[in-house]
Amino acid sequence: MKIDRLELRLLKLPLVHFFETSFGRIDEKHFILVRLDGDGASGYGESVAELDPYYSCETNDTVWHIVADFVAPRVLGREFAHPREISPALKAIRGNNMAKAAVEMAAWDLFARQRGESLARVLGGTRERIASGVSIGIQPSVDALVGKVERELAAGYRRIKIKIKPGWDLHPVESVRARFGAIPLMVDANAAYTSADADHLARLDAFDLMMIEQPLDYDDVAEHAALQRRLKTAICLDESIKSLAVAREAIAAGACRIINIKPGRVGGFAESIRLHDLCAAHGIPVWHGGMLESGIGRAANIHLSSLPNFSLPGDVAASRRYFDPDLIEPPIEVAADGTIPVPTGPGLGVTIREDRVDRATLKKAAFEAATQQGGQAGRQEGGKAEAEVR
Repeated sequence: MKIDRLELRLLKLPLVHFFETSFGRIDEKHFILVRLDGDGASGYGESVAELDPYYSCETNDTVWHIVADFVAPRVLGREFAHPREISPALKAIRGNNMAKAAVEMAAWDLFARQRGESLARVLGGTRERIASGVSIGIQPSVDALVGKVERELAAGYRRIKIKIKPGWDLHPVESVRARFGAIPLMVDANAAYTSADADHLARLDAFDLMMIEQPLDYDDVAEHAALQRRLKTAICLDESIKSLAVAREAIAAGACRIINIKPGRVGGFAESIRLHDLCAAHGIPVWHGGMLESGIGRAANIHLSSLPNFSLPGDVAASRRYFDPDLIEPPIEVAADGTIPVPTGPGLGVTIREDRVDRATLKKAAFEAATQQGGQAGRQEGGKAEAEVR
């Protein structure tokens, strides 16, 4: 597999409904799309970085900079026998997992398309359908939350996740339990609490939750271990798990009983597979988190979720909950039984609507492998780039 061209686009898509977490509220999604071209095929990767450095220290601006100035020169014009070789080629770049993941995931899509195989098959997936859960942001009122949960259950979702923060936790959860009984229910705090809140969080044990996701700070494994000993409810780690090494530490410390896998957070598909395998070896179930991806990133999430240890419903919901229209055809839909079929066509297995991508594009740049022997693309190593800003 040889990558001849890399294209970056910054896109903006309006959300069907606002989405609010403990980080704040957004009404539109800004994200970077990577396209790789080689041997007559194209592969796509969607960055999950955001405008602001709240979920992660990475932003759209840092992703653009890292890919354009450091990643592109290391991948353009090189021969890769397999996309697993992309991550080692980028090892010199510390951190910046979301930037590296967007390119690495595009390389997996390109590789699968060149082979005429589905991305799931290339990744080692075993499922033909995945179970779908839904994430519900903080609502204006408890009544609004209950109404939203009712609609999502009617749509078939197998698990409900509600966002919480101090002042919006016990009463919303109690209200949902009172109204809907023993539905699969979990909460996500996005690191909104501290160890001083342990007694308060322990009151959530009364509601038989599947898990409490990331209650404490994103870089504090020790405090999560102490909190897990205090709680009956399983802790699931999200923001904390930035690498395989941290996952090993968290599992050894007893800081969690479940792990959320997001390829962008850990650096791509190859690292996600290693994390999946590590958790399976230790009896830790995993599920696939979501970052309000467009249909392009959402399709990638479906393929990874077909691996065997993704045993809990993930945050992979229908396209129409977020974007209308989406960037792909057909849109991703959830069946009445709460499952989504894994696409079987080459690569992502969905049709990307280039016209919609064009309309959503705020700026773009393209980088090509230099024609001279030994040259590589990018501003730093003698290649050529063309850019357009709208």
